[in-house]
Amino acid sequence: MSDTRTTTGAAGESGAEHGLRRSLGFRDLVVYGLLFIAPMAPVGVFGTLDAKSHGAVALVYVVATVAMAFTAFSYAQMVRVVPQAGSVFAYARAALGNEAGFIAGWMAMLDYLLIPAVAYLFSGIAMNALVPEVSRWVWTALAVVVTTLLNLWGVRAAARVGMLVLAMEIVVLLVFAVAAIVVLARDGAARVWLSPLFGDGSQGAFALSAVIGAVSVAVLSYLGFDAIATFAEEVTGGSQKVARALLFCLALAGVLFVAQTYLVALLEPVSSAGLAADPGKQGSAFYDAVDVSVGSWLHNLVAVSKAIGAAFAALAGQAAAGRLLFAMSRDRRLPRALSKTDSGVPRAALLCAAVITLVAAVWAARRDDGLDHLVSVVDIGALTAFTLLHASVVGWFAVRRQDGPVVWWRHVLIPVLGAAITVAVIVEASGTAQVVGTIWLVIGLAVLVAQRRRPGPSGA
Repeated sequence: MSDTRTTTGAAGESGAEHGLRRSLGFRDLVVYGLLFIAPMAPVGVFGTLDAKSHGAVALVYVVATVAMAFTAFSYAQMVRVVPQAGSVFAYARAALGNEAGFIAGWMAMLDYLLIPAVAYLFSGIAMNALVPEVSRWVWTALAVVVTTLLNLWGVRAAARVGMLVLAMEIVVLLVFAVAAIVVLARDGAARVWLSPLFGDGSQGAFALSAVIGAVSVAVLSYLGFDAIATFAEEVTGGSQKVARALLFCLALAGVLFVAQTYLVALLEPVSSAGLAADPGKQGSAFYDAVDVSVGSWLHNLVAVSKAIGAAFAALAGQAAAGRLLFAMSRDRRLPRALSKTDSGVPRAALLCAAVITLVAAVWAARRDDGLDHLVSVVDIGALTAFTLLHASVVGWFAVRRQDGPVVWWRHVLIPVLGAAITVAVIVEASGTAQVVGTIWLVIGLAVLVAQRRRPGPSGA
């Protein structure tokens, strides 16, 4: 594994000037992953998924969890042999070459810079609903400032505060679950008990194609768990801990998503056909079901939790974006100034990520259609990077044979299936997302051509 040692060594040689501090444990990694995903991520898309899947919304999340497990497994494979902050950028560079590594990092950058902007905007919208006297762009900007200061304080301090916020979100989720179970035990279910797994029958018989179509939307709820891999140079105890945290975080998120969508589907008084016929009701379907069955107090509690949780999901995303910019700068693929650290914190990269995110979030907050524009493009970068991740597993283990004998199911079958899933989701993405993704890719290729005309990075 000489290439791995060389790559890691290059990072190590610059450690005095550009080093990250190892201070994170397994729990901290899981906190960052769950914060970025958000334990109640299905709240906003429940109505859409229920309508698309003909009522089999819990089954959608079961399938989506299995689908995303292929990506988590590929991350676990690569973080073990290339334990660097650049995540998919470093993996593709080591396995597929410098150019592929740059493109993987460039596409992931689109995801890591815009997903926090969406989360900040969610926070601003929620706070504006609670305190309408203050404009939502002001709340959005305030959320950016507060979480950026926490990230600049240090990864360990941010993880501690994040742990408190995550605990709050879990408590609210448990309150919802207990309240829902009490209502179901007292009043019975609004739908058939197994309908969240097999459909409510309002749109005809169970249709696997409808479930698969909804899965292409549901997998987007999981985007962010991969941010755990960007902390590989800041974890104590070796990269195996990062691999375990990735798999654990995805599994736990899957359990939480299936449980909450199963319960709210049983409370939902409107059929999936009714939601499909009235798209305007889909966005608020979760809240409406809680309002009718439990009461407005739980609706308000969930809304406050989502407002705070969204801001700290953005905190985790901003931290991951900073690490990606840091790693690409250290490799001289971005301006060198972004690779400098201060007391083990990549403050220059974090500030750069924060400024870009702030501009995007405030711009969107000041427009009525801003959220639609952001949401339509955030996912295409991550999915493209995931595809290159799977290719990296095949390239490293099966083509270059850098880690001993090839285990075909682990090094070929799983990544090929994972790539097929991510490509299928890209194909199902909106036309706007595909156009923006293509434009971003073309810009990246132009940057790559310009870089090839000057001396390459040392060790390239």
